[in-house]
Amino acid sequence: MQIPYELSLGWRYTRAGRATRRNGFISFISGVSMLGIALGVAALIIVLSVMNGFQKEVRDRMLGVLSHIEVFTPSGEAIPDLPRTLAEIQRHPQVLGAAPFIGAQGLIARGEDMKGAIVRGIDPALEPRVTELAAQLSATVLPRLAPGQFGIVLGGELARSLGVREGDTVTLIAPSGQVTPAGVVPRIKQMTVVGTFDSGHFEYDSGLALLHQDDAARIFRLEGPTGVRVRLQDLQKAREVAVQIAGSLSGDLLVRDWTRQNRTWFAAVQLEKRMMFIILTLIVAVAAFNLVSTLVMTVTDKRADIAILRTLGASPRSIMGVFVVQGAMVGVIGTLSGLALGLLVAFNIDTLVPALERLLGATFLPQDIYLISRMPSDPQSTDIVPIAVISLVLAFVATLYPSWRASRVNPAEALRYE
Repeated sequence: MQIPYELSLGWRYTRAGRATRRNGFISFISGVSMLGIALGVAALIIVLSVMNGFQKEVRDRMLGVLSHIEVFTPSGEAIPDLPRTLAEIQRHPQVLGAAPFIGAQGLIARGEDMKGAIVRGIDPALEPRVTELAAQLSATVLPRLAPGQFGIVLGGELARSLGVREGDTVTLIAPSGQVTPAGVVPRIKQMTVVGTFDSGHFEYDSGLALLHQDDAARIFRLEGPTGVRVRLQDLQKAREVAVQIAGSLSGDLLVRDWTRQNRTWFAAVQLEKRMMFIILTLIVAVAAFNLVSTLVMTVTDKRADIAILRTLGASPRSIMGVFVVQGAMVGVIGTLSGLALGLLVAFNIDTLVPALERLLGATFLPQDIYLISRMPSDPQSTDIVPIAVISLVLAFVATLYPSWRASRVNPAEALRYE
């Protein structure tokens, strides 16, 4: 099959000039443009992959502690008809498990140290159906939460900040107290630490306490669970299922899915991801439009060649096609090189970053700030494909003006001084 001469000539111009002093600078600028496109594409892929991995890692650790959906009363009181509510929730085909709970806030004190905490009263037999954390603790710690024993399970960071271990005693202070002639006196209860947990999510490890729901009901003066936690087959359908469950429930109950529980955090991550995409795309655009100067110099250098082609019968469209091919080749090679480099780093970042940390003696992800201690990466085709397409489109657009200039070269003027 005969290859169109525009392709072969454009490819020849792309790789020519390295051995001659006359065209060496043009070839150097072309190589710089290609390298700029490659580095820009690679940077985009690496940054977005790390942001995807960071979001996925934090989301998975959040959902190890949180349920996919929560059903609760607006006033924070006990659910009026818990058996009926559980039956209505479990009727949905997406629901894998449901467990009642009591949610409250309190202060946990040990000596002079006092920490605020989210206090969650759970049913140790049902809780493993709705969270990964409870499933991991179901055979070890949760059986120790017996009703009437007032045992408590603390997050690992919370226990360390209070200086307590298993078997120690802490004081749980409920915010709503009893009204006495001397004023409102908060309810205080001595609790025994029966275990600790480490979910891998610093926020919950430093501020969550679990106890039996019967004990929580007695401490907070409630008649029963204030809500129901629900686990789904597909967590990505949580918002849709939450709407459906809300429409099927009897009574005045609110339904909240996991995307709304941490809406501010996820919205911030999405906004940051979009801004990084725009900023790094500008880097690719700058590198792509370096092709304009490269092709303008090439057109100036090849005016005699263009004139000869025109006298041999080449049309202006063919001349334009030659230089479009030259610029597009630079864009294609740069984009493919950037894709290869970016994917190579993105898929091996879990080994590259620790090596770099050891080399520099630094920690890039302090766990108390970023919630995780290792650099995650999750390359997704929904990011990689647009990056490649945008890079190729920018490179192609950058070739149009110089190629049009080449097609407008007058053969007589170009050959006058040759």
